[in-house]
Amino acid sequence: MHRLPVRSLISVVVVATIGSPPAAAGETSLPAAHPDVTRWERDVAALEALDGREADPSDAVLFVGSSSIRLWDSIVADMAPWPVVRRGYGGACYRDLCHFAPRLVAKHDPRAIVVFAANDLAQPGPPAVERVMDDVRATLAGIRGRHPQVPVLFVAVTPTASRWPLWPEISRLNAALEAFAADEAGTFFVATAERFLDPATGRPIPGLFQDDRLHLSRAGYRVWAEAIAAALAEVLAETATSAAR
Repeated sequence: MHRLPVRSLISVVVVATIGSPPAAAGETSLPAAHPDVTRWERDVAALEALDGREADPSDAVLFVGSSSIRLWDSIVADMAPWPVVRRGYGGACYRDLCHFAPRLVAKHDPRAIVVFAANDLAQPGPPAVERVMDDVRATLAGIRGRHPQVPVLFVAVTPTASRWPLWPEISRLNAALEAFAADEAGTFFVATAERFLDPATGRPIPGLFQDDRLHLSRAGYRVWAEAIAAALAEVLAETATSAAR
């Protein structure tokens, strides 16, 4: 099973390092470095320094991604009893995450990796869904080189009021992510629209977002926490069952 119930939410991703050797035959090569790789270098270096100062809890779940991860100050309490490590930076897109993720995951031994990146289609001159998926493939190839057995959960891009005009294209990206995860062993897609859209209006629920209508509010993070905890329980139970066969 690769698709978790609609009422769950997660995304996990990973990638190949800057300066990695060329991919072997049959592997996904690393896309050319986008300027954001330089833009976020200082932020990622700070997270690497944090890796050197802090010891991970046992069997931690590693959260990697953009500002929605970085700003989740209540993650430890929200995700209890799941132990967590949080490594989010700036406005991460898959186009730069595919270069940084290997560095963000290299010093960890996680039980699962949760990644959320939602900004690719919101950039000036937004890239086609197919181009974003190239970066997703590169991120997954990179993480598998470091953590081949770790469950990878992709969180769908959340519907938000600030980016509502992009929702048709974002929905297409989510469908592509779901199809991709279905074909990759140990990789899962978790839909989020049902949790964040008002069934009466079909629009994002205001109370789940901050005043910028983009980032999650305290209530929105509670929705994430409930969904992620349920999804982790299902994914890890399935992983344990498969390993016992």
